[in-house]
Amino acid sequence: MINTKELSSKINNGDYDLILTKLYVDKSSISNERTRYINAINEYEKAFASPLSGDSVYDVAIFSAPGRSEVGGNHTDHQHGQVIAASINCDAIAVTGYTNNNHITVISEGYEPITMSADDLSFRKEEGGTTKALIRGMLYKIHELGYKVGGFNAYITSNVPGGLGLSSSAAFETLIGVIVSGLFNDMSISAIDIAKIGQYAENEFFLKPCGLMDQMACSVGSLCFMDFEDPVNPVIEKIDFDLEKEGYNLCITDTKGSHADLTDDYAAVPREMKDAAKCFGKDVLREVSEEDFIKDINTVRKTCGDRAALRGLHFFEESKRAKAEADALKGGDLGAFLKTFKASGDSSFKYLQNVYTDHDSRHQNVSVALAVSEIVLGDEGLSRVHGGGFAGTIQAFVKESKTEEYIKAMDNLFGEGSCKKFQIRSVGGTKVMD
Repeated sequence: MINTKELSSKINNGDYDLILTKLYVDKSSISNERTRYINAINEYEKAFASPLSGDSVYDVAIFSAPGRSEVGGNHTDHQHGQVIAASINCDAIAVTGYTNNNHITVISEGYEPITMSADDLSFRKEEGGTTKALIRGMLYKIHELGYKVGGFNAYITSNVPGGLGLSSSAAFETLIGVIVSGLFNDMSISAIDIAKIGQYAENEFFLKPCGLMDQMACSVGSLCFMDFEDPVNPVIEKIDFDLEKEGYNLCITDTKGSHADLTDDYAAVPREMKDAAKCFGKDVLREVSEEDFIKDINTVRKTCGDRAALRGLHFFEESKRAKAEADALKGGDLGAFLKTFKASGDSSFKYLQNVYTDHDSRHQNVSVALAVSEIVLGDEGLSRVHGGGFAGTIQAFVKESKTEEYIKAMDNLFGEGSCKKFQIRSVGGTKVMD
């Protein structure tokens, strides 16, 4: 570890610029990142200054965990399908140091401190839905798996934007995982295990059912292909791909649609897919062959309705597309990847039908965003719905030369700052400095 004054000086002098460039990709952002890190160190010193000695210089380490973007495999993970996702160059960072009494204090910028003891990590139902539950669940599972846990202080700040579906909660879970791995276990907890621990914490302590895609993308880093045929032990493959080198940016746009009254729309997607699978005596569509599904599709239509049949067809083809996207990127064929990315978006619109809700056709923010994107981008980029859909965000791969114009067009539609530019980050959850 390194004391806070020395660390701040080294950051200010540019000693860590190579590391920061690896994390944040865009060289023009490094000056801002230096300032961000130094400010976080200063806040750590103020928060944990000893009231008796007045000492405010500490030995610390800094950890980072990125946000993520789903690239392909829209609504396939809950059916044990295949997905491709990417970590991106925004993150949560934590300045951390040891305590000598197993006491844990976590301060997230703008929020009240969270405190607990590493000696008592048992489940508390009343904490469900809270950040404290996520921390406790992470530490409990890490300890249960035989790793060491202990007391620490952490000051956390995040620039993962809220409301864009970039998984700020999974980034936080990953961050807690790498803190404990780094401080107490010599970074020996694997990225895949940290992702699984994050899912456990969210399911069992936070009390929210969730899949594993978000945590895996944040923890593993870069582009990540995931096959959930065995959801307990998914096949994970990291794909190193330099989007910036190819001359493209990833742009995410918040379409500012209302998420009110959309719970049933989101829930209907996995429910209808599972109902379709039941027509074949199976729990999820991955257990059904596409050939059998098409052969007996009229049974699905009669039993579950035409939309369920269309969503089933989307699943089979979309899962294959995620694999095709991964193969194209591994082979360096950006053109094939983009073509499949476009087909994925078309399928989500036509067959999955998660671009707008059928009970409010007057408001179609995502549809408008996709239509304007297609016109503005022409041959210089492609767009598709992002994540759950209905009223959320779209993503687009945009040529560098077109990016400024595209961002202006999206901001003109939905307000200043609605569209943000990102790059794919090659590193998942990691220790940055110590």
